[in-house]
Amino acid sequence: MTKEEALLKINQLSEEIESHNYRYYVDAAPLITDFEFDNLLIELSGLEKQFPEYCFLHSPSQRVGGQITKEFIAVEHKYPMLSLGNTYSEEDLIDFDSRIKKIITDEHVQYACELKFDGVAIGITYKNGKIFQAVTRGDGIKGDDVTANIKTIKSLPFHLKNLNETEFPDEFEVRGEVIMPHKVFNRINEERIAIGEAPFANPRNCAAGTVKMQDSGEVAKRSLDCFLYAYYGPSVFNTHEESLNAMTKFGFHVSEHRTVCHSISEVMEYIHHWDNARNALPFDIDGIVIKVNKFSQQQELGFTAKSPRWAISYKFKAESATTQLLEVTYQVGRTGAITPVANLQPVLLAGTTVKRASLHNADQIAKLDLHEADFVYVEKGGEIIPKITGVDLNKRSESATPIHYITSCPECGSALIRKEGEAQHYCLNEENCKPQIKGKLEHFTGRKAMNIDGLGSETIDLLVEKNLIHTIADIYNLKKEKLINLDRFGDKSAQNIIVGIEKSKIIPFEKVLFSIGIRYVGDTVAKKIARHFKSIDAVINATEEELMNAPEVGEIIAKSVYQFFRKESNVKIIEALKANQLQFELAHDALPTQLGNQLKGMTLVVTGTFERNSREGLKAMIEQHGGKNGSSVSKNTTFLLAGADSGPSKIEKATSMGVKVISEYDFELMISK
Repeated sequence: MTKEEALLKINQLSEEIESHNYRYYVDAAPLITDFEFDNLLIELSGLEKQFPEYCFLHSPSQRVGGQITKEFIAVEHKYPMLSLGNTYSEEDLIDFDSRIKKIITDEHVQYACELKFDGVAIGITYKNGKIFQAVTRGDGIKGDDVTANIKTIKSLPFHLKNLNETEFPDEFEVRGEVIMPHKVFNRINEERIAIGEAPFANPRNCAAGTVKMQDSGEVAKRSLDCFLYAYYGPSVFNTHEESLNAMTKFGFHVSEHRTVCHSISEVMEYIHHWDNARNALPFDIDGIVIKVNKFSQQQELGFTAKSPRWAISYKFKAESATTQLLEVTYQVGRTGAITPVANLQPVLLAGTTVKRASLHNADQIAKLDLHEADFVYVEKGGEIIPKITGVDLNKRSESATPIHYITSCPECGSALIRKEGEAQHYCLNEENCKPQIKGKLEHFTGRKAMNIDGLGSETIDLLVEKNLIHTIADIYNLKKEKLINLDRFGDKSAQNIIVGIEKSKIIPFEKVLFSIGIRYVGDTVAKKIARHFKSIDAVINATEEELMNAPEVGEIIAKSVYQFFRKESNVKIIEALKANQLQFELAHDALPTQLGNQLKGMTLVVTGTFERNSREGLKAMIEQHGGKNGSSVSKNTTFLLAGADSGPSKIEKATSMGVKVISEYDFELMISK
């Protein structure tokens, strides 16, 4: 390879790695697997060693990782948050052991072995036995302060129990990994699918996105967990294992699946055990971390520019298998979204038999260049849902025909459309496409919505097939006499449904708004909209801009709500539900207590942190004094209430638009008049 070719390749790899770094660390939406990413980095490092004159300071090989997002305050790490060297090779572990023993010659070396959790790295500082600050990895030198979100993790102690000042200093840091348990991940994806949003690919992506959410109340609902695995502070322990034992004693969530090995062969046994047993865990791991146990030996071994010499991570290869594609079928969701599904010859993978794998969208089918009866590679790895990663071209029949994405709905035959900026195709025939009809009815009657007993999916299927119901409003026209005449219905079951329907009439407005099934409007957003507008008529008559003034409502949600109520058939359904006495106004006890009208006609946007009040507390006070809360600065904003650490973009926008910026003191003075 010539120097010119090397420089061209190094620049190409650098750009590609930087792009993937951004997708992984900032967007939390990686496009490639860890194994593929590591191979790119290995290739780049190899070329830089071969051509050292092209190893630039800005190369991805010269830094730890990601970039700092602007939504949170950047904080410098007291102890740089270095990354570990990765390997997929047992030979590399033997070399690692040999290098250490060339330096540590006067005493025995023990290795502390731990699970490598597949989540988000976090550093948490404690002062005087109390949690003080939580910071993400960021670029290893600076990270984002996400303390409010990390505090929602129930397994993380606010105050250390059994605190002994001789064992823990006044100030120290613990480091760990924020994870998303499988059970929680599956629940969140079910909820996202129910409101027409794309599911998360894996728990790690979901955890990463959750840690950076702006509303800590929403973070709390996602039930994150955190395993702590390292102590940083004044030297009070002799070994890493001793520090973990003390952390466990004082209330930190430290994994019990760790051990101390006395030889590299014992390390290998530990790795082999967890490579086989990891599928039984309720969370994801992607490897094993091996550390020299004794702190004095760690100090002797020291660091390279990027990572400690005394630790390494062994990464498991994602489990994969080869099987034959039987056919591609297409599912129609409640919102009309079409999801292609690969039906496979059953194959054992990661402890379960896999028969189906999602193909996501038309782009994925085209990228794989799928043909009929192809033999495909199926992978689970960090994915809960199996995915097809490639095709074995050597086994493809010469007569095999390519699979083309369908152009019409598999259920009703309507032409499919692909909305601008979206990957999925949609069937717009929502009023006559049976899966959409049934999906809307199931959503409306579900436990988290109107909670109508007896109207499960099988019963809804039967009622739709018998033409007894077509829309959610038709549910309130059901009569006991009609139900009794149906198969599997007796007097009692029919009566239970009628009673359940009557009970649903007292379900509060917030739940009703969620239940009617507006795309992107989950239960939390529905509650925010209901409390902001207070009645369905106000929501129906609101402009897109007015909808965006409601908390948690951005441009996409506002557009979806606005368009939903521009459709005459939807408005007719609302009128029919009103006639059946459903709750379409916020109950008096759900309204904030009215304390005055000092802010009547004003819209305030709250940003930053405050000395005497929380952001939610200030928002409540705005409503209590007749004002409205806005989510973003616009021409309708009266004041920007800015606290410490306010985002500069909001203040700049307010200044440029002539919106006055006020302080917490100014606000308190206003409402006290």
